[in-house]
Amino acid sequence: MRTPVKKALVIGCGIAGPAVALFLKRAGVEPVIYEARPAPDDETGLFLNLTPNGVHVLKALGIEDEVRALGHPSNRIVFQNSDGDAIAELDNTDEAERYGARSILIRRALLHRVLREAALRDGIRLHRGKTLVAADGGGTQARARFEDGTTAQGDFLVGCDGLHSRVRQTLFPDAAAPSYLDLMNTGGFARLPDLPAAPTMYMTYGQQAFFGYQVTPGGEVYWFSNFGVDEDHLTAFENKPSDERKRHLLSLYTEDTILISRIINATEHPLGLWPTYDLPFLETWHTRRACLIGDAAHATAPSAGQGASMALEDAVVLAKCMRDHDGIYAAFAAFEAVRKDRVEKAIQQARRNSGHKVASNPVQAWIRDRLLPVFLKLGARSIDWLYGYRVDWDEPVQALAS
Repeated sequence: MRTPVKKALVIGCGIAGPAVALFLKRAGVEPVIYEARPAPDDETGLFLNLTPNGVHVLKALGIEDEVRALGHPSNRIVFQNSDGDAIAELDNTDEAERYGARSILIRRALLHRVLREAALRDGIRLHRGKTLVAADGGGTQARARFEDGTTAQGDFLVGCDGLHSRVRQTLFPDAAAPSYLDLMNTGGFARLPDLPAAPTMYMTYGQQAFFGYQVTPGGEVYWFSNFGVDEDHLTAFENKPSDERKRHLLSLYTEDTILISRIINATEHPLGLWPTYDLPFLETWHTRRACLIGDAAHATAPSAGQGASMALEDAVVLAKCMRDHDGIYAAFAAFEAVRKDRVEKAIQQARRNSGHKVASNPVQAWIRDRLLPVFLKLGARSIDWLYGYRVDWDEPVQALAS
């Protein structure tokens, strides 16, 4: 007979935190969420694309329709050269038939809001202003200590506090820290009335930087840019005023299609910055009474569009392991066994996607433009393992495949 688990400390209220709390409660656990931010922030940040594997988790939570109402369809990618000419296309308009769900393009903050509000509706307690100082998962109870001097304890702890996880740092102080990859990300939202709406993301290989955009049915342009900033200049660049960052960004696209500059100039809000980091594979994600999930355990490069979906998958699988295994450590070990191969495969694919976004000379650009359609066709045939993955809550965890 399984030993009942009474209380879980969930550190972080982004995507993974409220999702795992909802599933843990369904598994008979009492989760309590601790979030560092003192108040919700539903306006800042960029957007993300939830692929079918992530949408299936939203279905299991019963919130897919709510998320979809706030998002937009995005099932086609057109790749362009610096002149704006199409050189290749990736068409996923048959996602629903192939995978049972369609991708959703949505502002990250709105996805956070839906998950957070679903947790609160379910009676899950959320404590704000709780900046973690240290976590302990090695004794008879899991413990968390916060900057405001308070502490919390429970049967186990789940670290959902992102790439720069304080939980990871305290549980595994000898683990390698995330390393900056000399690649900066920025983006925003703009309006250009002459751009037609379509469920299509246009991605442009510029002469000095990479640019992507999609026009939503409401006429808003969601856009992002990837460009190089080496580590020696990272801090100085981050400290630049927003208008200087904007001028620098525009200077990178002077030799490219004028549409890119028009979109950047039409963006009225200050430009945020999101450096790209690589997190080396951890030997293990758990201790006796604490476990990492999502970016805290395995950060995925943005180019794969899988960070949120992988975090959602982690949430449902961990809760199933808690439900189906006797003992916390056994549940953590089962979770890691089920998830690790799949996650590492996704991370390797993301790393491949992140490279070679800017050709260093005209010859490389000429070769890229001709070979990209071939590579995309080969890649499309091998993506089923990623998009087609789904977790049935009622299925015993032992039957899950990675």
